[in-house]
Amino acid sequence: MALLVEFINDVYVDTSSRHNFVAAQQASILAESGVAGAVKILQLSLATQSYSTLSDFWAKPLRFEEEKGELQISITEENARLSLNHVALPNGTKDEVYYGMMFRLTKGLGLEATTLCEALADWIDENDYPQPTGAESVWYRNLKPPYQPRNARLETVEELGLVKGFSGKALQKLRPFITVYAESPSAPAAPVNINTAPLEVLVALHEQMDEDLGKRIIEYRRITPFKNPAELSKVAGMESISTSLLTRITTKGSIYRIHSQARVGEVTRLIEAVVRTSGSQLTVIYWREY
Repeated sequence: MALLVEFINDVYVDTSSRHNFVAAQQASILAESGVAGAVKILQLSLATQSYSTLSDFWAKPLRFEEEKGELQISITEENARLSLNHVALPNGTKDEVYYGMMFRLTKGLGLEATTLCEALADWIDENDYPQPTGAESVWYRNLKPPYQPRNARLETVEELGLVKGFSGKALQKLRPFITVYAESPSAPAAPVNINTAPLEVLVALHEQMDEDLGKRIIEYRRITPFKNPAELSKVAGMESISTSLLTRITTKGSIYRIHSQARVGEVTRLIEAVVRTSGSQLTVIYWREY
């Protein structure tokens, strides 16, 4: 009887493992097909207009169900977020525009703005001289386990969790509003798309912006999307500051994040890809499957 029970158990475990392996392979292929479909949607959506909005087809989540499983696809625009990598220059000098935007964003979220912004500036600059409340290699070497700051641009948003003060609550609060991708890795600016940016990012754009002005922008674009940055002056109350925002804003994104989640049986696979658009061409700049 004992031998029989052991034999049945071995057969069950072996069969379950085989089924799960097959399901995992099928889920991976299905998730990859979701990314391919999202790329095609972006190509078709962005080819016909000179601006991008949250009303576009690409911005609508998609879900497909069939007998063996389901596929969920969502696309978000990275240009709707604030670029972390522009907060400081390589020589350690703060970029007043983007440092100010990051400061207002963190403060608006109820976080310790000075400490976080200075620690971020120290992480991405190339020198080893800490800001008053920041941190350089000496601080990180005293951690357990110790590690070195990158002293270069962040490669992923998740890397921000290694920076002094950002692990836990701070990163969780900031994640929907920040990006490490810009129009070009070497570009001096990373304009925010005022057609897709959330309220928190809009308010951070300028020291004279407040929640009321941000809500006016969102209401205006809901009815009449901005076709070029100069049209921001048409929003009531923005006449005096819209000109100073022209180098900080855009009305069409070029970088998009794709989430493709597939389920086959009890197995789920998720692919997260970031693509950069240039005309009808799309280049994958980040890919992660788990």
